[in-house]
Amino acid sequence: MIRFFDAHNHLQDDRLADRWSELVATAHSAGVARMVVNGATVEDWPLVADLAQRFPDIVQPSFGLHPWYLHEQPADWEPLLRAALDRFPTAGVGEIGLDRWKPELPWDGQEALFAAQLRIAAERDRPASIHCLKAWGPLLAVLENTSRPARGFLLHSYGGSAEMIPRFAKLGAYFSLPGYFAHAHKARQRDTFRHVPLDRLLIETDAPDQALPADRIAHPLADRAGNAINHPANISAVYAFAAEWLGQPIEMLAEQVEENFHRLFG
Repeated sequence: MIRFFDAHNHLQDDRLADRWSELVATAHSAGVARMVVNGATVEDWPLVADLAQRFPDIVQPSFGLHPWYLHEQPADWEPLLRAALDRFPTAGVGEIGLDRWKPELPWDGQEALFAAQLRIAAERDRPASIHCLKAWGPLLAVLENTSRPARGFLLHSYGGSAEMIPRFAKLGAYFSLPGYFAHAHKARQRDTFRHVPLDRLLIETDAPDQALPADRIAHPLADRAGNAINHPANISAVYAFAAEWLGQPIEMLAEQVEENFHRLFG
C-alpha cells in the first residue's frame, strides 16, 4: 500500500470534534502514515497536544499563533509555546505567517509575531509551517532577515509566483500542494507547482478546509449543520491529483514526498 503523508491539517478543529477516533481510523485504513496537525491559537494547543498523545503513531503536533488571531493571544504566549515544544521533542512551530488578504485584519504586529516564532523554531531546529496570503514580498523579507530552522520550513498551500520559488527554496522552503488547487479557478496556483523542485514538494489536505472538487473526493464528510468539509483521509485523492497534474506515477511521487516529509519533519 502507498504511504501518504499530510504536511498540513487542523484535526483539532471544532468541526471535527468528537469524531477523532473514527477519522483517524479511516485515515489510517486509507494509507495515511503521518499528519502534521497545526495549532493556531494558545487556546487550541492543549487539544493538539491531546491528539498527539492519543494517536502518537499518526499525529505529529505543531504549535503556533496564526496571524488571523494575532490580537486574541495572551501576553505570556512565548513561554507557553516553549513549554509545548519541550513536551513534544518532534513538534513543529506552526501555523504561523503573514496575511494581507483577510478583510480588516490589522497588519501592525504581524511581522514581529511571525519573526519571533520563526526565531524559536530556529533555536530548536523545529520545522515551521507558514501561512501567507497576499504578503509574499514581506514574507520573503522576514525570512531573509531572521534566523530560520536549519532543517527548513513549509510554505503551506503555496500561492506565490513561480519566479519566487527559487528564492524561497534557497532559504530552505518546502512547498505543499492542497487538493483545493484542483478547482478550475485555481489554474495559476496549480500551474506554479510545475516549477517546484520535486525534492521540495509536499502534499496536504488542510482538513477540514480546502476540499477537492466534488468529483475527486474519496471520503465525503459533513459538519453538524450538514455543510461539506474536508476529511483528512482525502490526502490519498490529493496525491492522485498531484500525480496526474505533474505527470508522475503515483508510486514514484509518493516515494519522493515521503523522503521530503522525513527530511523536513523528521
